[in-house]
Amino acid sequence: MYFRNKRLDEALAFVRESGADIFCLQEVPEHSLEAFTALYPYHTEVVEMERLFPERPLATYSVVLSRYPIRQSATIPLDDFQNRLPFRTHFFIRAMMLFGWSRIRNRNALSADIKTPSGLLRVLTVHLTLSNPTWRLEEFEMAMLCRDPALPTIVCGDFNILERPHITLINWLAGGRVSDVLRYTRERTVIEKRFVEHKLTNALAGSSTHPISRSQLDHILVSEHFATQDARVLSERYGSDHHPIRVDLISS
Repeated sequence: MYFRNKRLDEALAFVRESGADIFCLQEVPEHSLEAFTALYPYHTEVVEMERLFPERPLATYSVVLSRYPIRQSATIPLDDFQNRLPFRTHFFIRAMMLFGWSRIRNRNALSADIKTPSGLLRVLTVHLTLSNPTWRLEEFEMAMLCRDPALPTIVCGDFNILERPHITLINWLAGGRVSDVLRYTRERTVIEKRFVEHKLTNALAGSSTHPISRSQLDHILVSEHFATQDARVLSERYGSDHHPIRVDLISS
């Protein structure tokens, strides 16, 4: 969504007219949460993170919207890594405050079990940290602990995987190693291997979903219970810095 989205009316119209049975949103600002959840008959949400701006903390939400009943949902607590940040990262965050960065706290992912006509489906929406590959992998594996391999599963969200040489300096500035900058394809290789080991398919593998990073930040992973009919990155961004992504699935 982008938490400072200035085109909320267009974003609302896009969600309303999408025709999607299930819609996952991240970085939904608190002041527009009710407007988005009113678009679908069923919804669940969790505080994705709080940004600690000087004036007041700003909470943003991960949201699952569904045309089908949500039987249960659960919060998955994630580390904010604040006690692990090296000095250079504290300095980097302070420098980037001019561009809207801040310290963060209360980070969470969301799990929702949805009763579809084909049976129960688990949806995980996970926003991995914009830090470094080691911490992102930790968070991904933490979210996977909430997965039931026997249950059809969709995992979606911004994984913040940086895979182009012009952008991976952030990996080091945010607490990683020099090799995380120089070996800029390594994180993608490692995470794709983990997808396979968890029997999940990256439906948009090889796509770019973010114009600045020119990387696949955004993912929809599907379990072996599904066949993918169509997967696409949409061109219009509706006020976000990310492109929306869409996958059409059938039960296999």
